[in-house]
Amino acid sequence: MKSFDDRKNIAEKKFVLTAEQEFKIDARRNKLLGIWVADLIGKSGDDVTPYVLEVIKSDMEEPGDDDVFRKIKQDIIAAGVQLSDVEIRSRMDVLMTEARAQVIGQD
Repeated sequence: MKSFDDRKNIAEKKFVLTAEQEFKIDARRNKLLGIWVADLIGKSGDDVTPYVLEVIKSDMEEPGDDDVFRKIKQDIIAAGVQLSDVEIRSRMDVLMTEARAQVIGQD
């Protein structure tokens, strides 16, 4: 039974590490996304960091990317920037790939 318990503990630790890594990847993607959108909507200097934090926090509302998408889409529209949903989602995908490479490269 000891080896079963050991395997169970290893599996649990791996699950926790994977969940932590995915959280870090999502947060990094949202940071990169916030920087990109801040530039699009004309934020600069001291206005960028608070905006990036808003984008990161917006992902805590519900599972998945829809909460982040809605937030940045509203901000883009409010700034009068013309960008399609497909363009936004495509950039989100590209930044997710970039974030994954950055986070995995740190570990």
